[in-house]
Amino acid sequence: MIARELIATAQVPGGEELRLYRHDRDFMIVLDRNELMSSRKSGSEVALATMTCARLAQTNRPRLLIGGYGMGFTLRAALADLDREAEVIVVELVPEIIAWARGPMAELAAGCLDDPRVELVLADVAEVIRAKPTAFDAILLDVDNGPDGLTRNANDQLYSARGLKAARAALRPGGVLAIWSAAQDPAFAARLRKGGFAVEEVTVRARANGKGAKHVIWFAQVP
Repeated sequence: MIARELIATAQVPGGEELRLYRHDRDFMIVLDRNELMSSRKSGSEVALATMTCARLAQTNRPRLLIGGYGMGFTLRAALADLDREAEVIVVELVPEIIAWARGPMAELAAGCLDDPRVELVLADVAEVIRAKPTAFDAILLDVDNGPDGLTRNANDQLYSARGLKAARAALRPGGVLAIWSAAQDPAFAARLRKGGFAVEEVTVRARANGKGAKHVIWFAQVP
């Protein structure tokens, strides 16, 4: 039996420690006892990108903001669907996540961070959103376990009424706020609608083969 190997650790600013594990050819990022992401479970992260891009099919030169690099599944799927004129800004809070993508997980990253359409920003995505009014055609958020912040309490600001107002202001007319979550949250869906978005809730499976746990993506569109 192949043992799980601890490769590296990283401290989340204002939060807890992340641990990167390798098991054979698979990688896992773990917080305490919670497996935040795994290279074996990419289906819902890919869906976050492909379903958002499908909603932007008629948009010329789309500009996307991806909050949270993770293992890069959402970024790679978006780049595969977008044309050469698109722009994708990736905002990652934890520098080590990017170091892991360029180091032990370089094969998994497949050079996506070096794509000429990509701009990498090491910052808090909430601050970037507030600083960029009417700048994006889509904002894709996968920075935590969903609206109930897990990795750090400060992430809750993204999903508050104030945070949603900032996201709406950062979107262009017809823009899409896409939010990944590990579980349903009726109160949050109601908050999205109260914030002036047209909301669609989609259930997707964790694995690319359509199996695994059920995750949720909200697509909140600016009228």
